[in-house]
Amino acid sequence: MPSDSEPTPVPGWGDMLHGQNLAACMVVGAGMILHAVNTFIVVTVMPSVVRDIGGMPFFAWSTTLYVVASLLGGSTCSRLLHRLGGQGTYRLALVLFGLGTAACALAPNMAVLLAARLLQGLGAGLLSALSFSMVRLLFPAALWSRALSVISAAWGIATLAGPAVGGIFAEYGAWRWAFWSTLALVPLMALLVAVALPRDLARGPAPRTAMALLNLGVLAASVMAVSVGGTSGSMQGNLIGLAVAAAGMAWFFRLESTGPLRLLPRGGTNPATPLGAAYGAMMMLSFGVNTEIFVPYFLQVLHGMTPLHAGYLSAVMSAGWTTGSVLSSGGGRARVLLSMRGGPLVMAMSIALLSAVMPVHDESGGAVMVIGLCLTAMGFGIGFAWPHLGPRVFAFADDNEKDVAAASITIVLMTSYSFGSALGGMVTNLAGIAEPGGVAGASDAAGWLFTVFTLPPILAAVLVRRLLRTEVPA
Repeated sequence: MPSDSEPTPVPGWGDMLHGQNLAACMVVGAGMILHAVNTFIVVTVMPSVVRDIGGMPFFAWSTTLYVVASLLGGSTCSRLLHRLGGQGTYRLALVLFGLGTAACALAPNMAVLLAARLLQGLGAGLLSALSFSMVRLLFPAALWSRALSVISAAWGIATLAGPAVGGIFAEYGAWRWAFWSTLALVPLMALLVAVALPRDLARGPAPRTAMALLNLGVLAASVMAVSVGGTSGSMQGNLIGLAVAAAGMAWFFRLESTGPLRLLPRGGTNPATPLGAAYGAMMMLSFGVNTEIFVPYFLQVLHGMTPLHAGYLSAVMSAGWTTGSVLSSGGGRARVLLSMRGGPLVMAMSIALLSAVMPVHDESGGAVMVIGLCLTAMGFGIGFAWPHLGPRVFAFADDNEKDVAAASITIVLMTSYSFGSALGGMVTNLAGIAEPGGVAGASDAAGWLFTVFTLPPILAAVLVRRLLRTEVPA
């Protein structure tokens, strides 16, 4: 059967949001919301945190350690599902996340906060990986694309809610209550899992090999290197970090392709295979999204927007992502073809247009509408293609590695986030965002950033075309 075909008849959203499927949607979406809301709340309150307890030199480590711990947590998901089952694995993830969140709220200094962020990251990475794993375990194949669009919608909701909640607590100097408010969601999530998740949920097959600890260590070290280099404050540090990380990733790819132990399913690191092409397209699309990090700054400096308005205008990309996912998911063959081929191209064209519009210094508000439309289209592009990539990851993995394939989507996303944000920092620093800085530096940085980041979605389009020439296994 061609890879761009779908079962007929195609189930609709009525099938998705009914009975046991609705309960499954709530579990899948709630886990991702908990992880994502925490991410955006912490980013918002961290300036208040360091003003209160100190530790400014370690400001960036709060995110770095969280990302690395999320990689570690996500990589254990398939093994824990086999040992503990769905209910048990969710309980473990929520305990880790809850303990880490409480420790963050009580932290007297930065050292304690960083240790707490490690615990949080382990739980959050496991929650994220569980969301993707549950899509395959709880839904029939015909509903996988719609279930993945629920995950996208959950992330979009968190993007809008997280900065607002964090901003309120930061404004009133109550950053600890931001963590307590997140902790309050944990028992609600635990209750939802207990009620909605089937107790007889099938467990995955027993792992056939030992854990690929060397591969995991090399990947984590590579992410650490690029994150530390990106926050070093110097261009030399950026370049060294990227060089070390690139060498580490080359070693990781070699271990995955030739070694007896792997983190990803067989063929996951080879873009010439269908599975590698699917992972690669996911990585390139999420890589391009990293430009969003700098959008609020550009809107404030170049277009005269307030921090609050700039933050929420940049969030329209998430709204576009959610809309694109919902509209494209679950369609027939023609819609799947349009979504997968057109989504990356829409994203690339939007970023290219931003490279021309964003650098123009215009505080009259004339360019804001165009920028908003471009950001929305950028999100729509990735959302349009995204729901159809996950099902192909599930389909192309070997039968005994399908659980690993689902959980490893989190590993791919976290890795692309780390590398994308570091590359964005290097490009903007080289272009002058800090020196000479100001309007001139921001203008040059915006032009170069969006020009360079037009390439990843173009590469995603190439990988998608290769993917569509393959066949889905029966």
